[in-house]
Amino acid sequence: MKVVVVGGTGLIGSKLVAKLGEHGHEAVAAAPSTGVNTLTGEGLAEVLEGAQVVVDVSNSPSFEPAAVMEFFETSTRNLLAAEAAAGVGHHVALSVVGTERMPDNGYFAAKIVQEQLIEKSGIPFSLVHATQFFEFVRAIADAATDGDTVRIAPVQFQPIAGEEVAQAVGRVAVGQPLNGRVEVGGPENVRMDEFFRDALAAWGDPRTVVSDPQAGYYGSVPGERTLVPGEGAVVGTIRYRDWAGQNAAGK
Repeated sequence: MKVVVVGGTGLIGSKLVAKLGEHGHEAVAAAPSTGVNTLTGEGLAEVLEGAQVVVDVSNSPSFEPAAVMEFFETSTRNLLAAEAAAGVGHHVALSVVGTERMPDNGYFAAKIVQEQLIEKSGIPFSLVHATQFFEFVRAIADAATDGDTVRIAPVQFQPIAGEEVAQAVGRVAVGQPLNGRVEVGGPENVRMDEFFRDALAAWGDPRTVVSDPQAGYYGSVPGERTLVPGEGAVVGTIRYRDWAGQNAAGK
């Protein structure tokens, strides 16, 4: 089948395009660099011609709350309208575990709006909620850094390899629409502060991790289970220490 991957040149999108292609599908990467812009609508009608499935794994270039909201709302409206016109039968979107549990977070709030637009569109859909990617672990540590201290909340944390996120999204994309969601997470549920303490030690990073129940996570304070999936989630098999040993980004 023809699957258009919006954000298909990014971290997850590029892996997804490759995996779908390996399984014999016509996977098309849609991104500004390939002539498709969901914010302006440029190239949407052309790329969606003959597509059975659209997978949206795009992300906002800015994490400033207003900019993130503008990106996901405008992009999703344009994309859904173009899909309706093209007769696309399945819309798949990658979202984040815990969006509804931390609505005061600007990014999560924008993802909630995105999901609501999809649910009300009338197009059969599937939402894949993933936990944090291994590839973003360093960025999370940096965002929580104050001087030589990394303040991390002692809450549950279950990150996953980007490769396994792409695999999960791919399986959903070629299946029947869920008209609902599925959650995916890594194989290890650990305390977030302990995870980062071990990770920094493995990196040889001199910063000190401090357990702080009021520590923010990109501007909001997570609860005990905000960032982890519930029962019935798809669980990966790649452990962080193994992934870090094979990836320069994790060292």
